[in-house]
Amino acid sequence: SGATPIRVFESGSILTYLAEKFGEFLPTDQPARAETLSWLFWQMGSAPYLGGGFGHFYAYAPTKIEYAIDRFAMETKRQLDVLDRRLAETEYLSGAGYSIADMAVWPWYGGLALGRMYNDSGEFLSVQDYKNVQRWAKAIDERPAVKRGRMVNRAFGEPAMQLHERHDASDFDTNTQDKLAAE
Repeated sequence: SGATPIRVFESGSILTYLAEKFGEFLPTDQPARAETLSWLFWQMGSAPYLGGGFGHFYAYAPTKIEYAIDRFAMETKRQLDVLDRRLAETEYLSGAGYSIADMAVWPWYGGLALGRMYNDSGEFLSVQDYKNVQRWAKAIDERPAVKRGRMVNRAFGEPAMQLHERHDASDFDTNTQDKLAAE
């Protein structure tokens, strides 16, 4: 970070710091920047309902509490509706370009839309009905950097989709299955 270390913590702050430092994924014109940061902070305030609320009560709680599941499902569907309406207007959350807002929102809501979270929760929430969220989630899922990022420290699924360690870009050239076979 330079001669004097800078302490940065919390995911939204980290994304903003890196975007500013490298001049990528955060627009510099004020309206687009404000839109990006608004969606970034929307995620910071809304994802806990999905991860901490709905996901917990639907998939992990030892006792199924119908009221809690229904309440958090309703809130999650409301959030998916907000996203779907926004994505009906734009390709990405802050407009035409992929941004730190998309980076923050996609692991939660994109993963849910693609059926990767909380067992059969996608079917339960009818995520297929959110057509714009589906389009957006699939587009981001196809980004090469996202594909590589999803492999890092992944210890489940097909070995070809895992990369247990990531220290250098060349690590992607050595498949995890090669490393596992060597152990």
